[in-house]
Amino acid sequence: MSEILRWSAAIVVLAAFALSQHGAWPVTSYRYLGLNFVGGAGLSAAAALSHQWGFVLLEGIWALVAAWGISARIRG
Repeated sequence: MSEILRWSAAIVVLAAFALSQHGAWPVTSYRYLGLNFVGGAGLSAAAALSHQWGFVLLEGIWALVAAWGISARIRG
């Protein structure tokens, strides 16, 4: 289960990054931030299931930064 979660979440984060680098999505778009939030949260959960605490911290912060970006966009 954690392996499927890990791969799915990684693909989500990489897809968002590739689309932003290609110019299709600005890094401030809800799509980019949303995929980074979902991917970061998924990778953090998968890392927690594997007891990889450094990655829990890294990916958890990744998801929080994306959530902060979404919140900032909503606030204007």
